[in-house]
Amino acid sequence: MTTGTARHDRIETIFNPTQIADRVNALAFEIAALQLDGLLVVAILKGSFVFAADLIRALHVAGLAPEVEFMTLSSYRKGLTSSGQVHIVRDMEGDVRDRNVLLVDDILESGRTLAFAKDLLSARGAKSVRTCVLLNKTVKRAVQIGADFKAFDCPNVFVVGYGMDAGHRFRELPFVGRLVQGA
Repeated sequence: MTTGTARHDRIETIFNPTQIADRVNALAFEIAALQLDGLLVVAILKGSFVFAADLIRALHVAGLAPEVEFMTLSSYRKGLTSSGQVHIVRDMEGDVRDRNVLLVDDILESGRTLAFAKDLLSARGAKSVRTCVLLNKTVKRAVQIGADFKAFDCPNVFVVGYGMDAGHRFRELPFVGRLVQGA
């Protein structure tokens, strides 16, 4: 399915809203099954904000009451390719010492952002750090890391929607898609 946007770009849907909702709900129950006491969800902004919000609500339905923190990390700036270096744009406010942490990110591709965040929270004394991503691209990683939980394996294309952007555009889309070239 290809959808037009307000700016006349065309986006091909990869994962539709129903697929996403079903998978997020299933993930919440998988996470709840771990019975992690005092769970702290740390969402990596900006790309994961929609996924994290839906996941947190689904965790509630699954019987959990996690606390929530946010970190803004960036390796893309305004471009479509990673700079190769992760920068802390805005750090989280709370303490992770002796906490079970679920680190939530939008996409696992090079692995740099997720590895950076996981190492940082571990160094700050987290009891455990588990990772959850909306999309797992099955590509060669720049660093060795995998996600403990993933919603979908994703084709090796640049994706937008459901919180993810291209130059700060398309975050509002209720689905995950790819820009159609020449549109």
